Amino acid sequence: MWAGVNKLQGRNSLNLIMLTLSDVEISNTGRRQDNKAEATQAEPGSTSMTVSFAATDHAKPQFTDSAVQDILTRITGLDLQKVYRPIKQELKPPTYKLMTDEQLEQAVELAKERAKKLLQMPPVLQERKPISDVLCEDKILDGMDTAKYAFTDITYNIPHRERFIVVREPNGILRKATWEERDRLIQVYFPKEGRKLTAPLLFKEENLKLVFSQDRHEDVLDLCLVQFEPDSSEYIKVHTATYEDLDKHGKYDLLRSTRHFGGMAWYLVSVRRVDGLIVDMLKRELLQDAVSLVSLFHMVHPHSESAREAASQQATGTDLLKIYAQRDSQRSGYIELALQAYEQTAVEGSAS
Repeated sequence: MWAGVNKLQGRNSLNLIMLTLSDVEISNTGRRQDNKAEATQAEPGSTSMTVSFAATDHAKPQFTDSAVQDILTRITGLDLQKVYRPIKQELKPPTYKLMTDEQLEQAVELAKERAKKLLQMPPVLQERKPISDVLCEDKILDGMDTAKYAFTDITYNIPHRERFIVVREPNGILRKATWEERDRLIQVYFPKEGRKLTAPLLFKEENLKLVFSQDRHEDVLDLCLVQFEPDSSEYIKVHTATYEDLDKHGKYDLLRSTRHFGGMAWYLVSVRRVDGLIVDMLKRELLQDAVSLVSLFHMVHPHSESAREAASQQATGTDLLKIYAQRDSQRSGYIELALQAYEQTAVEGSAS
């Protein structure tokens, strides 16, 4: 096993030192214990874990469920002009090709398939639980140094989540590294392109407000994906702040046909605030998207008044929207007016 050791005196000062044999043994013992515990939990006869997962699955649909993903993918849309919009990058000479109509159709289909891959949604995870495990306390080491020492297993081919990292405190306590320490040390030994050791100042609350005022919400989310782990508190805070600002100002279209639209819709459904997005969809004549969004709301909140009434009446289409507006909407008047305007436009369009 290869091990790296860092002396943590400051946020940016990392001095390499040698690792003692005793700490290597502790690391190996700790890993064996962790692996043994994981293997025990994975036993086929572990009924408690099976019951727990089953209860969770039945309690609420998950973001990764196929039915949920189908709805979110459908309402995200596929605007090729937006997906392949010009971005700042190194200029390259254009390529011109002469194609038949059949070849052109094939090229368009290929572009659509690539666009779908670009629109794959980032994961939505629960926030990871804090790490506070103390391995041992050696009083003899108390006061020998004023800095913390981090011991990192830098063996290759080990998933970073399973990598054993411990910290020796100045008071002699040897503990497992916190998530923040783990992220920083893993970035030191296994750098991820685009990720910084310290988060960019962009993610400060006061700076986010400025960036949001420039309608750069997608840029914030893209950078957040690179900088933070998807179950970290920082990742969740940035996404929440971004979605809240979009909902507050009704700028949902900024994320439409991007990989972040599904996450925003899922968040708004989870917190029961989809009224603004429904109105926006109706104004843009996206009736089926609005119906799909309400259907997702009923999947996530099956005990809501509108879900029960819609199920009893087997409502679909505009009837589903009307039931939601009457039973669960906090802005029922806006939804009803938007729905009336949509229906009137549809009638005028069919008459002409």
